[in-house]
Amino acid sequence: MKYVILIHSNPDPWGHPTGDYLAEHQALPQEQRDRMNADFETLLGQAQERGELLGGEALGAPSTSKLYRWHAGEPTSSDGPYAESKEHLAGFFLIDVHSRDRAEEIATGFAGPGETVELRPVMGSMDDGDE
Repeated sequence: MKYVILIHSNPDPWGHPTGDYLAEHQALPQEQRDRMNADFETLLGQAQERGELLGGEALGAPSTSKLYRWHAGEPTSSDGPYAESKEHLAGFFLIDVHSRDRAEEIATGFAGPGETVELRPVMGSMDDGDE
């Protein structure tokens, strides 16, 4: 079963890992930040060793995005991001796991102070009973 893990964040300035640029993360004691970073690296390593981690990328600053919409019968474009959005998509990871429980276990490891993590199944990759 494939899932995408979407990382939503709003660091200022924009940078990766996004947690390093968030006030909520910076307010933690250094020892706790180091432990969280080590735990995250362990999680990524385990997922990669198990063949669960299919890929992922950090995304550039929202100010560099371009939005495409349909207006008056034709496509139009404008500079991004959505002005009303406080958090922006910072990056994503694609995983392939044996169960939703495992997907949730991995996604939990991506959650950090000041960020929102969204776990979403990839269309067509799940059994009807698991949705």
